[in-house]
Amino acid sequence: MNSFKRTNSVNEDFRTLVAFLDKDLQIRDGEEHSFYNQFNKIDNIGNVIVCYSNSKPIGCGAFKKYDEVKIEIKRMFVLPEFRAQGIGLDILKQLELWAAELHYPECILETGKKQPEAISLYKKAGYTIIKNYGQYENVENSVCMTKMIV
Repeated sequence: MNSFKRTNSVNEDFRTLVAFLDKDLQIRDGEEHSFYNQFNKIDNIGNVIVCYSNSKPIGCGAFKKYDEVKIEIKRMFVLPEFRAQGIGLDILKQLELWAAELHYPECILETGKKQPEAISLYKKAGYTIIKNYGQYENVENSVCMTKMIV
């Protein structure tokens, strides 16, 4: 049975998982990685979920306040050997629940065209594609999505 811990970005398990995520994204994004990486700093994230299986950290996700009514989902990752088991969806649900408790009615996120499994996960969770926002506005590889949670 998996367990979930609410924490923040100083959590060492989260930082370890994010290091694996960044290695994966560097391969997928290639030359574009440095552009995306500047928006994925984890120094001051107050809302982090770490998923554990038998005390082993196996996945994570986080969110940041985007504006008064939206949070932005960030740093979603599941170790490769634990994928295709619904863990990513469970982490996302935990993040949405936490955001709703903090009275945010909407979640937004950015993922990449080179991450088809992420796009599939978000669609399965009820997210819909929107016009690229903010720093992703004119980025061809970016896919932005939204979901109303309350």
